[in-house]
Amino acid sequence: MTSLPENPSKTKLGLVIDLDTCVGCHACVVNCKEWNTGGYGSPLSDLDAYGANPVGSWLNRIHTFEVSPDIAPASIVHFPKSCLHCENAPCVTVCPTGASYKRAEDGIVLVDEDMCIGCGLCAWACPYGAREMDPVEQVMKKCTLCVDRIYNDNIPEEDRVPACVRTCPAEARHFGDLGDPNSKVSELVAERGGFDLMPEQGTKPVNKYLPPRPKTSGTQYPAENEIADHADGFLGWVDKMLERL
Repeated sequence: MTSLPENPSKTKLGLVIDLDTCVGCHACVVNCKEWNTGGYGSPLSDLDAYGANPVGSWLNRIHTFEVSPDIAPASIVHFPKSCLHCENAPCVTVCPTGASYKRAEDGIVLVDEDMCIGCGLCAWACPYGAREMDPVEQVMKKCTLCVDRIYNDNIPEEDRVPACVRTCPAEARHFGDLGDPNSKVSELVAERGGFDLMPEQGTKPVNKYLPPRPKTSGTQYPAENEIADHADGFLGWVDKMLERL
């Protein structure tokens, strides 16, 4: 089986995802697919994309949940999910060929597709369901943190971040060194109470999530009879409301 780095660097590159500002638009999902399909690795396949049984590989997915807390009003939370580049990555230690490995210099977990035999053990070991078997290539695919972008001196500096981060219109995704307590991402985690996904698994994921802020009760719309009973009708009621501002 494969071993984790014995002397890893203090650098821990990863993502901080803000669940409060993610709008579930899937821009990160689409741009991730486009970049990785046209990048250094083999394409992320799509079979029967517009048919009855579409299958394919995606390195980033978004799940949407309706949350109904006891006190606050119900709300929708969009939950992006990809590889969390865990410090204690079980997907690495179960790999029989060394295809799955964790880089000592920056903590990124990658797959050497030439060494992958498609056994699927890493997918079984990952508690987050963040690995996918490509149905065409028959090798395991996963988020690479766009390692071919972040170190690429041939592209503008502002583009040297993962494709999902660069394309997010709500700026809900942040990239940086989570091993540096003074980095912007670490300060953001400390400020907003960022948390690990499923910490009980002991995987120590590098990626962090920022919790949704408490929701208010929202705009209180008037009852129909309140408007109807107003002497000046609807326009009079509007004037009354504006006077309160």
